[in-house]
Amino acid sequence: MQWICGLLILLSISPAWSQDKLSVHWEELTAADFRTAIGRSGGTCLLPFGILEKHGAHLPLGTDLLDVRYAAVHAAEQEYAVVFPAYYFGQIFEGRHEPGTMAYSSHLQLELLQETTDEMARNGCKKIIIVNGHGGNENLLPFFAQTQLEKSRDYVVYVLPIAEAPAGGPPKRTAVDMHGGESETSKMLIARPDLVHMDRANQESGADQARLKLPDELYTAIWWYARFPDHYSGDGSAASRERGQFEMDNWIKVIAKAIHAVKSDQTSLQLENEFFEKTKHPLDTRP
Repeated sequence: MQWICGLLILLSISPAWSQDKLSVHWEELTAADFRTAIGRSGGTCLLPFGILEKHGAHLPLGTDLLDVRYAAVHAAEQEYAVVFPAYYFGQIFEGRHEPGTMAYSSHLQLELLQETTDEMARNGCKKIIIVNGHGGNENLLPFFAQTQLEKSRDYVVYVLPIAEAPAGGPPKRTAVDMHGGESETSKMLIARPDLVHMDRANQESGADQARLKLPDELYTAIWWYARFPDHYSGDGSAASRERGQFEMDNWIKVIAKAIHAVKSDQTSLQLENEFFEKTKHPLDTRP
């Protein structure tokens, strides 16, 4: 009997049985702990937004998703917030010709994102930061944020673009580096090194083929395919863990700073409410 009591005591203090540290992962929380987490975060939640697409011959399809979740989770552990599960339902029509790409219709992208943020808000996330991890979403997400003025809601959506690497740190070795190249490969060496196949990084060319001869001011949807038909831009073989750590640390810092600012923001929702009240009587608005 004595040894059983001793075992119970050991189990009660074992880290595996301890629930003192509240997870930042939405999916890991119990219902009761989720309520506590929303309170601790001040209703601030992160929606890391990735994609499923080819990243050269050496990186996983979920590179953007894995990288942005890594950065978001580590930032939320510094400045507590609840991190939504894997979300990859974004804009990637330009990658449909490559295997493994999941390209949802444009209306579904917007509808699903709206219903997702609505449901997050219904569960107490009144301040939602969409943390972008995919270049193809850089136009989609500001547009989505703007559509929040279509009708009144009881929460605010914030969009955090992909963090640009600051000056300094280990020197970059490549000039062309837009997709699957030195930067993304370096960050994956930090987030999920087990999924990086450095021996395959030179199997394809990531050089700019510049097949369109148009003024820079003109935009056409086929621009990416015209420049990088293999959906690979740069040279992943130039990557290093040192460069990856430098860029990832900066990204985490940027996200943590955004969380802190959003937690302190008491103005955005107030202004939205004021705006929507005025939309009811636009003729009464003073010029």
